[in-house]
Amino acid sequence: MKLKSERAKYIDEILATLYPETPVPLDHTNAYTLLIAVLLSAQCTDVRVNKVTPGLFSKADNPYDMVKLTVDEIEAIVKPCGLAPRKAAAIHRLSEMLIESHGGEVPSNFEDLEKLPGVGHKTAGVVMAQAFNVPAFPVDTHIHRLAQQWGLTNGKNVAQTEKDLKRCFPEDRWNQLHLQIIFFGREYCQARQCDGLQCEICQACFPDRKRAKKYNKA
Repeated sequence: MKLKSERAKYIDEILATLYPETPVPLDHTNAYTLLIAVLLSAQCTDVRVNKVTPGLFSKADNPYDMVKLTVDEIEAIVKPCGLAPRKAAAIHRLSEMLIESHGGEVPSNFEDLEKLPGVGHKTAGVVMAQAFNVPAFPVDTHIHRLAQQWGLTNGKNVAQTEKDLKRCFPEDRWNQLHLQIIFFGREYCQARQCDGLQCEICQACFPDRKRAKKYNKA
């Protein structure tokens, strides 16, 4: 497939067939618990986050209860997720900010979300897409790698990959595709198993590729 548009159309069709349902991998009950879960998932697996958050959310599933906990108490609970001191401090402070500036509610816009400690553009994108159903295309390491292997971006950086993917796919597919690409990367196109030569999509998009595809890391 020489044209990027052809590859994008094929990828869209394959992923829609493989993953007609796209459940959110992080367990949550509202926008606040999703925000906290996504924050904790930085450099940590979703599986581990889902093991940790029940203990945290049983004590505090809203900012008002969270600020009643000390940073040390939060840190003790989230320690298995890694980077615990930084994440615990961010969780406590962002909860204070939600109460101070947003009536205890998670804001539904990128600008205010990204002002919260521990919340970068990717985290904000996940919350916007999955909590508020606003079109977004959060790019994690799986998406950044696969977009390069599939010839949809040069992978210069995560921001560029996001822009390129938004150009490749219709806006009403962004939220679902974000998850579908992650699911595919985990199941069929893992970094150590597919180097651009093995999985169905890599082979279909680049049947003449002979060497492993080198990609820029996020």
